[in-house]
Amino acid sequence: MRYARLLFGFALILLALWVIVGEQISGASANAVVNAPVVTLRADVSGRLALPDRTLGARVERSEALASITNELVERDRLDDLVLERGLVIAGIARMNDDLAAAQIELETLRTRAETLIEQHLAEIRTRLDHARRSLAILEGEDPAAQDGPTSQGGSAAQRAPAGPLTALTLEQYRERVELLEITLAAAERGIFLGEGAGEVAQLPQKLRELEARLGALENALAEAEGREAALTRRINRERVQVNVRTGGDLNSPVNGLFWEALQADGVVVQRGDPILRLVDCDRVLVTLTVTERIYNSLSIGQPASFRLQGNSRNYAASVTRLAGSGASTIYRNLAVAPSGRQLERYDVTLLVPELARETGCQIGKTGRAFFDRRPLDWLRD
Repeated sequence: MRYARLLFGFALILLALWVIVGEQISGASANAVVNAPVVTLRADVSGRLALPDRTLGARVERSEALASITNELVERDRLDDLVLERGLVIAGIARMNDDLAAAQIELETLRTRAETLIEQHLAEIRTRLDHARRSLAILEGEDPAAQDGPTSQGGSAAQRAPAGPLTALTLEQYRERVELLEITLAAAERGIFLGEGAGEVAQLPQKLRELEARLGALENALAEAEGREAALTRRINRERVQVNVRTGGDLNSPVNGLFWEALQADGVVVQRGDPILRLVDCDRVLVTLTVTERIYNSLSIGQPASFRLQGNSRNYAASVTRLAGSGASTIYRNLAVAPSGRQLERYDVTLLVPELARETGCQIGKTGRAFFDRRPLDWLRD
């Protein structure tokens, strides 16, 4: 019985030693820090800065107005020139619309007058041809009443022609007159006006063509002016946007995070691109730490790990996302928490811990431990 107790005690001692040694020699880092990228908010225009008082470390939300810049010396000359040019084009469009309306009225009036004059001219030619045919029939000894019915006034005049010997030349002249009037009538019906009395009527088609050409030119000029006015309107809208941008406005937070640092004072004049504020991006929380060379050489990108905050028994699942080596001071330029000079002598490792970013509050600066191997008491911690 006594030997059994000795064996049991010896086994407990061995178990305790195994736990102690396993806990101590497991790959771990005791200087892990919750960290996050820092975003620098810069001036988008030149002007006077208005920066309300805000507590450092205060919570900020995405799109929240943090400051404003006012530029009272913004140049508007180009915008004013474009507005003036568009005004002149609009005035020209109004004038061309008036000219176009007047030309359309003139064209309709001329067409109506042309129709009337052409009808009258055709009636005149037909009347003259009718009288000429009746006169020729009388001279040839035919009875015009048998062909055309009752004798017209023109026929009576022909019958009252002076009596005398009829020569072949006179008869030929009347025949020529009838043929010429027939040709003139046929041409007039096709829109070609010949002979006596056709002066004004003959000029009407040319006047109509000239007026139609003028109307087409006005329509083309109007379309061109309207296109130019539309182009100027687009340019004015773009220039107004640029003027509004150059005038200034609010500077909004691009991230959900913490107000980390103010780089300018309220009321100063800043230039475009000057840094104004620094914000911590709490949506991209990570853990930075340093390890010994032995542990560093055993790690690889994507390797699982665990992280535990100091004073907290909860283990957060993590993974190795960056191995920066020794003296990696440059990677901390855009991070909230920088390492000490002693830590830079060790080997830098970055962990991605998704559960930390999902928790309420931004725990930037809190410390803890990172573990890369399974330990004897992990079952108890879990």
